[in-house]
Amino acid sequence: MKGHGAKFSRKMEDAITALLTQRNLEEAARSVGIGTATLLRWQKLPEFQKAYRDACRAAFGQSLARLQQGTSAAATTLLKVLIEPGTPPAVRVRAAEAILNHAAKANRDRGHCSAGGGTGTRSRSARQDLDQDMARSISKQQGPDPRVRTREQNDVKASVPHRTA
Repeated sequence: MKGHGAKFSRKMEDAITALLTQRNLEEAARSVGIGTATLLRWQKLPEFQKAYRDACRAAFGQSLARLQQGTSAAATTLLKVLIEPGTPPAVRVRAAEAILNHAAKANRDRGHCSAGGGTGTRSRSARQDLDQDMARSISKQQGPDPRVRTREQNDVKASVPHRTA
């Protein structure tokens, strides 16, 4: 059994792909035709861990690139919402706020994202700020989650006496 486990096999590559595409470890192992215990053992190997991290980074990078392709459509949507006469005023105000906030951040970080600009650390921070602002904006537009009760709702529910049969 000389060299057993030393070579990164095609099955290991398939297992990494399966880990990225299947819902859980068991499904990933099954799709590749190996046991769950084998996949767990492979996950402890440094070369497997490195290959998996590299694959995760590549997949995440592709996802970010795909999102960046949608920024033009997103900006167009915000602008359409802003100028559409039938749009409720509150929605138009939120669209205007989003446009102004993102334009201000883009202007502030322009020197760091341009072809000749900087190390990129500030632009990464600006992207994170933008992501957080967009998430907040979306959650404000959707309103609170109806499945989550507020403290006041919990207090009211606690004060209602329970009926006994």
